[in-house]
Amino acid sequence: MNPVIFHLAFPVSDIQKTREYYAEVLGCQVGRESRHAVILNLYGHQLVAHLTPEPLTPQRGIYPRHFGLVFTAESDWEALLERVKQKQLTFYQEPKLRFSGQLTEHRTFFLQDPFYNLMEFKFYRHSEAIFGGRELAEVGDRA
Repeated sequence: MNPVIFHLAFPVSDIQKTREYYAEVLGCQVGRESRHAVILNLYGHQLVAHLTPEPLTPQRGIYPRHFGLVFTAESDWEALLERVKQKQLTFYQEPKLRFSGQLTEHRTFFLQDPFYNLMEFKFYRHSEAIFGGRELAEVGDRA
């Protein structure tokens, strides 16, 4: 199978702020743009920010909705973490280690863009946990 690119469309209330946050802060490449939308390249995946007139409100906590990346190299995860720190972003959830000592052990942090979209960036210690570990009942850490 040829490589497949993930696509995600999400709401924003200001295209210029979107460009600044995603391009200048997270390092996305900016693609096509109109006054209503902008295409962003996030590590080879297509994000499309669409302007919405509807009020955007924060959700309470990381569930049920967030998006992000699973890094396959810890050094890449650490490089993004360092970039986030250098840009002095506020973490929605500070970097931490989840499920220490288990198959699902991973490093993670969450960010919130200026439009309340939550993003998780993580690295699994054991790559088979990304899609495997079906015998485990844990998905996330929701009580």
